[in-house]
Amino acid sequence: MYPVGSNAMAGPFWSNGPAPGAFYNFPGASVQGGPMQAPRSDTPGEFGTQRSYYPVTTGTSVVGLMFKDGVILAADKLISYGSLARFHDVDRVYRINDKTVLGIGGDFADFQFIKRHIDQKVIDDQCLDDKNEMKPRAFYNWLTRVMYNRRSDFQPLYLDLVIGGMQDGEPFLGHVNLRGRSYTSNVVATGYGTHLALPLLREYSENPTAYQELGQTQANDLMKRVMEVLWYRDCRSDPKYSQAVCTASGVQLDTDCFVAQNWELAHTIKGY
Repeated sequence: MYPVGSNAMAGPFWSNGPAPGAFYNFPGASVQGGPMQAPRSDTPGEFGTQRSYYPVTTGTSVVGLMFKDGVILAADKLISYGSLARFHDVDRVYRINDKTVLGIGGDFADFQFIKRHIDQKVIDDQCLDDKNEMKPRAFYNWLTRVMYNRRSDFQPLYLDLVIGGMQDGEPFLGHVNLRGRSYTSNVVATGYGTHLALPLLREYSENPTAYQELGQTQANDLMKRVMEVLWYRDCRSDPKYSQAVCTASGVQLDTDCFVAQNWELAHTIKGY
């Protein structure tokens, strides 16, 4: 007989899920002897259990904007090692499928870890061949759970994720941070872009229907202006950037965009 309150005989909530009182073990691998999940435990090494307390190789701002026919995402291609501009040609905007795009800011090593699981989800969709692809809202909700799970385990992924796409014929744009906090909006920006990009796009971020009057050409021009300002003002940015446009017809990914720079006023700036 098991004591009252024991979950020793309890089954999982769902296939490969946690038993009552246990924790979900991302990415859901079962423990030996059955699908029940054991609480995650790390055996301390010679120097104890190690944790990342701050990101090392990082990408800066990601900007997303909805327009009447879709979503546009942009991020520069620089990965910084602390204050050193280390890697100059790294894409931070990705096509997930024909309905979903992803932009990432924060620690790039953490993104490389989670990218393997994202790729596996895409492969699983292709293998099923049931004509159903992962939709942006489902992808957004999955990332929210993953990020919150890692935060709850005191091993957060130091990422700012921007998810965009087309959901049932309507544009979708959302943001998830390292704590699993998430929201959807007409305009999303991360990093320094929160301070520099959002003011330029305030007309569309504060009016919930303004994006319905914004065409793709106008959205593209706005994004060029935003990326130009970020290049001028953010010391962790780069003039080369990637841009993805997701509409009902699919995803257009341009990895060779370049800021149209204008330094004519530079000689008038004194005292710095």
